[in-house]
Amino acid sequence: MLPEAKKGTILYIEDNSDNRNLIRRVLGAEGYSVVDAINAMQAIEKLESGSFDLILMDINMPDMDGYTLTAKIKGMKNYSNIPILAVTANVMRGDREKSLEAGCDGYIQKPIDIDAIGQQIERFISRSNNV
Repeated sequence: MLPEAKKGTILYIEDNSDNRNLIRRVLGAEGYSVVDAINAMQAIEKLESGSFDLILMDINMPDMDGYTLTAKIKGMKNYSNIPILAVTANVMRGDREKSLEAGCDGYIQKPIDIDAIGQQIERFISRSNNV
């Protein structure tokens, strides 16, 4: 059973525990419920057992990179409309475009700006709710 979220429920797919804890604290304080997945397999399991308003996708993961997992999720009928934001330290020219080409709806670069992430997420959740 997922905790009740005032603003929405976010699936955060991230293999680094420090990053997961930071996002959970920051977004939890802003009224979001954050559910963690540490790899692609766990992310698919969580998607199948819950309802999510947005996915934060780490791009550099050991088992399956975020580009591949994003494409897989976007190809799944029940989840294709959930906005996916790439969260990555890949900030070279072309990395943002590569995330968008893989199916991500947006891009947040690491280190995460904890003062801005809530607004970025709210913009994508409200946009998807208006579709």
